Amino acid sequence: MNVRFTLDGMARVSQEHLDARRRQILDGAARCFARNGFHATSMQDVLKEVDLSAGAVYRYFSGKDELIAAIAAEVLGEVRAAFGEVTRQSPPPPLDELVGSVLGRMLGIWSSLTVDGQPGFPRLIMQVWAEVARNEELAAITRNGYEALQAGWVQVVREYQESGVMRPDIPAEHVTRTVIATVQGFIAQQSLFGPAPVEVLQDGLRALMSMSDTRTAS
Repeated sequence: MNVRFTLDGMARVSQEHLDARRRQILDGAARCFARNGFHATSMQDVLKEVDLSAGAVYRYFSGKDELIAAIAAEVLGEVRAAFGEVTRQSPPPPLDELVGSVLGRMLGIWSSLTVDGQPGFPRLIMQVWAEVARNEELAAITRNGYEALQAGWVQVVREYQESGVMRPDIPAEHVTRTVIATVQGFIAQQSLFGPAPVEVLQDGLRALMSMSDTRTAS
């Protein structure tokens, strides 16, 4: 343990140690939640997973709801960071590349979270979405994260439209909701039907982007 001593001889745990312990608890809780769901996971399950005493865990989190909220906030923060990094390019990369880059980064960050040898991140996300319906704090965190992500996507879509690579007569907000829904659906499929590489989603988007409207005006 990394400790320092104050002038009166009292030991003080370093911030590095505190951060590492908090990380240990969050990672262990995420494994439990992805494996068994929020409602079937007790704090005793989390204590056993992280091999810590109740006092050690409750020093950081007051209970299961606070753990859930912390994990959800972290995931949304990582999504915004990944999206922000990609969209700092001007002009932004093509839609299929942008989506693949952000989603691939997220899956990479959480690659150590596995359940029965399969990626656990999609299952964890599904648990978060289900919990939103009953947990007002989690609903607020998710809504704020979604609104921030939505605003970023609207800006990107407008850049596509202004540069002529996307038709300008469709509201940017409509395109944004569709893109986000596509990513959410891909994550849900991974949770329900098993993992698939991000390239599958990119190929599908690329094919849809290649379509042309062959209808003629009457």
